Amino acid sequence: MNSYFLRLELLRFPMQRVCTTILSKLPITLSSALKFSRSLIANKPNSANFTHKLDIIQPENSPSVPFYRVLDQNGVALDPECEPDLDKDLVLRMFQTMVQLNTADRILYESQRQGRISFYMTNYGEEAAQVGSAAAFDEDDFIYAQYREVGVLLWRGFTLENMIDQCYSNTGDANKGRQMPVHYGSPTLNFSTISSPLATQIPIVARAPALGMAGIRVDGNDVFAVYNATKAARKLCLTESRPVLVEAMTYR
Repeated sequence: MNSYFLRLELLRFPMQRVCTTILSKLPITLSSALKFSRSLIANKPNSANFTHKLDIIQPENSPSVPFYRVLDQNGVALDPECEPDLDKDLVLRMFQTMVQLNTADRILYESQRQGRISFYMTNYGEEAAQVGSAAAFDEDDFIYAQYREVGVLLWRGFTLENMIDQCYSNTGDANKGRQMPVHYGSPTLNFSTISSPLATQIPIVARAPALGMAGIRVDGNDVFAVYNATKAARKLCLTESRPVLVEAMTYR
């Protein structure tokens, strides 16, 4: 096969980066070019082998992803070595922020039921997931959250007055009432304004393996487990420049 036809064949291949690399090394044979392109595909994190067997994968035969946790249901460490090395004041601040969030939820939820504000969404059951992950990030890290994550803002210094001003849409609100309640945002705290359509931010429905991403499932009610998982995921993102999905399992 001459060089002209080889170029046409390779240009039909959808991977433009592979084509560019191969074409820059012409003249080469078609077989060696295909072998080279397949080697690049095989190195992808979500690559899979071809098979001639028709096997429909059944969910009961697939391995389940374990829940990572540090504390048992009674708050006792399962393994003392897994407890994060945190200062006592920092742990106390984490606990205080979770209690503060829960108390604010009850007040504002009752305010909405009384007709004082038009809309409110509580954070019940998700306090540990919010505060544990917020504590693991640096203050300079940007956060793109959803509407049940105001605990991240409280951790970063968002005051109860800021929270109430936003929900009441008064003149103290940074947006002067031009947003729906619980759609918080703060440029100074590196917290992007919340958007109602969550799909505009992170499509997580297919989960990490289907997207070729690293991932971990964590007990969302275990603040130390969330802290450890987020800290490890952040480190992986910074050192390897690739995303990590942390799935915090919780309830409300």
